[in-house]
Amino acid sequence: MRQDFRCNCPFTSALDVLGDKWILVIVKQMLIEGKETFKDFTESEESIATNILSAKLKFLEEVGLIKKTQRPDNKKTNLYLLTEKGLSLTPILVELATWSDKNLRDIHPTIVNGEAMEFLRNDKTAFANEIEKRYREKLATTPIRKQGFRAS
Repeated sequence: MRQDFRCNCPFTSALDVLGDKWILVIVKQMLIEGKETFKDFTESEESIATNILSAKLKFLEEVGLIKKTQRPDNKKTNLYLLTEKGLSLTPILVELATWSDKNLRDIHPTIVNGEAMEFLRNDKTAFANEIEKRYREKLATTPIRKQGFRAS
């Protein structure tokens, strides 16, 4: 699939890929919540419709943000794992959470407010590094069917 871009502006081009309301939600679910199977995503609180989820996972794979593979012991279940390109979105997700924390609490007072948010407020870089570290550790221990898989 060839991605169509509206123009040559880097900001607009990024939004052409990431601007859909589900794309960063799915990446966040993978990175922070540990979602990795279709079933995992369908059981999330965001309630993405299965037809939309299928299309978005396919798109994320086509643009290189995720890789689809299988567990060696269960060839029926696809695993969706972030690539290096997908992991590079971590600082963007951290910045979005920071912005939301600072600017949306007045209109959405039930936004999560706990230990993780305190960590984020105190040191965004350390928070982002910790999220990436945990994901990489999980990836290193995830049994996957070797079909040329690399996290890039």
